[in-house]
Amino acid sequence: MLSKETQLAVDKGEMLPLMEEFYTIQGEGFHTGTAAYFVRIGGCDVGCHWCDVKESWNAELHPPTATDIIVENAKKYADTVVVTGGEPLTWDMTLLTQKLNRNNLKVHIETSGVYAVSGIWDWFCLSPKKNKVPVADAYAIANELKVIIYNKHDFIFAEEQSAKVNDKAILFLQPEWSKREEMTPMIVDYVMKNPKWRISLQTHKYLNIP
Repeated sequence: MLSKETQLAVDKGEMLPLMEEFYTIQGEGFHTGTAAYFVRIGGCDVGCHWCDVKESWNAELHPPTATDIIVENAKKYADTVVVTGGEPLTWDMTLLTQKLNRNNLKVHIETSGVYAVSGIWDWFCLSPKKNKVPVADAYAIANELKVIIYNKHDFIFAEEQSAKVNDKAILFLQPEWSKREEMTPMIVDYVMKNPKWRISLQTHKYLNIP
């Protein structure tokens, strides 16, 4: 149980439930292969059964950490920070992104888009899930739409989602890791028939890095 003072700070976005932070190579999507500092925020109720970071779901397991500390750590490493989760938009991202921007850091997010958009983002990766669909603002500002393909029915969902994003959003299909051998050939075939899409792979897992 958090103290009232800490809970108030979390509600204001002055503190966030930090699960982990690390400097690595972006493994997925448009910025694959580029260096970035990842900030993983705890808390998510979307509940994807294939999620590979289920330990992020319960925010109470991850200590509220001052945004100032997160920023100080991030600026030691890279010029790009990726905020991920969990579901980072569970929390108010305004203060964190303002402080990162003041330190001349590019700020990216990966989100399911199910909560109101907060924060100032240089790159907005929207990765919608069937369990809960994104809010309208997330579709409107998405730079990148990344749909995880677990089974063949997910191609239908991907097309439904692509019809909702803005015209400038770059479209990616990514095989769910445990189904990659089965789904990757299907994705290759689909993209060749529907070249508005691109393929995203979890290259960090092939490289055996975080």
